[in-house]
Amino acid sequence: MSLNIQRNDQVEVISGADRGKRGRVLRVIPGESRILVEHVRVVKKNVRPNPQRNIKGGIAEQEAPIHISNVLLVCPSCGATRIGHKFEGDTKVRVCKKCGATLAAKSKSKRK
Repeated sequence: MSLNIQRNDQVEVISGADRGKRGRVLRVIPGESRILVEHVRVVKKNVRPNPQRNIKGGIAEQEAPIHISNVLLVCPSCGATRIGHKFEGDTKVRVCKKCGATLAAKSKSKRK
């Protein structure tokens, strides 16, 4: 499955308890259509101590995955927007639906 959002993209949450928060994408999980966003959907996790790895026990906070449909990509010029695609030469690029600006290029080449 191909997703429009990539790692290190800036996204905004549009639904749920964290609506309105913006953050950077830490990880994309395409098989489950989920992403990890920095400082969004932070949950507490009980961690057991492990002296071999120098890990202290206690309660740690970490990000949990959020569904891809609950976020929009943030365009640098016009804010949160939907994404379109077009070909520039032989590369497929992502395009902002509001202003038409080109976003970071996807890493796939043109179909043959």
